Amino acid sequence: MCADNFSEERSLILRLIGGDEDAFCELYATYKNRLIYFAMRFLKSREYAEDVFQDAFTVVWQSRRFINPDASFSSYLYTIMRNRILNQLRNAANEEKLKESILSQALDYTEDTKREVMLNDLKSLISHALQQLTPRQREIFEMSREAQLSHKEIADKLGISVNTVQEHISISLKLIRTYLIKYSGSEYVDLLLLLICLNT
Repeated sequence: MCADNFSEERSLILRLIGGDEDAFCELYATYKNRLIYFAMRFLKSREYAEDVFQDAFTVVWQSRRFINPDASFSSYLYTIMRNRILNQLRNAANEEKLKESILSQALDYTEDTKREVMLNDLKSLISHALQQLTPRQREIFEMSREAQLSHKEIADKLGISVNTVQEHISISLKLIRTYLIKYSGSEYVDLLLLLICLNT
């Protein structure tokens, strides 16, 4: 800044310190574009940058009596802007974290609740579906799914062939699939597919 400009700005600052609103407006207009551009480099938003600029000049007006007219007014302004930008970024980050936390908790709750309801519904449907099987089919199916026995282990325990075990399980799965498709909604499609594909 050349001597004439420094002298002119110093005069404005002295008037500002004295409470001259016209001097305040002149300084406001002088620094507006460059300070908003400075803020936009960090905030990536003209709206936020303008808010920070206006906030900075509010501080200038409120603290005008403490301004040193012999110090660099530009440096003073940029320091205020820098602090306000950092606060804005910090607040934005905290707000985003808070939103993410709330959203995450809401989603977890919603998904857990939905999953629990679906699981209970599916268990009830499967229980009813198992009632459609013959006692032998149900026995073999439960040994396979609940006891996690292999086809050979089931065959050995019941004294039947492995092929007979496979046939019973295959028929059971088809009956269960038919029942579930008939009585369940579309939200169970993936679970149905998983059930049908297991051990087939």
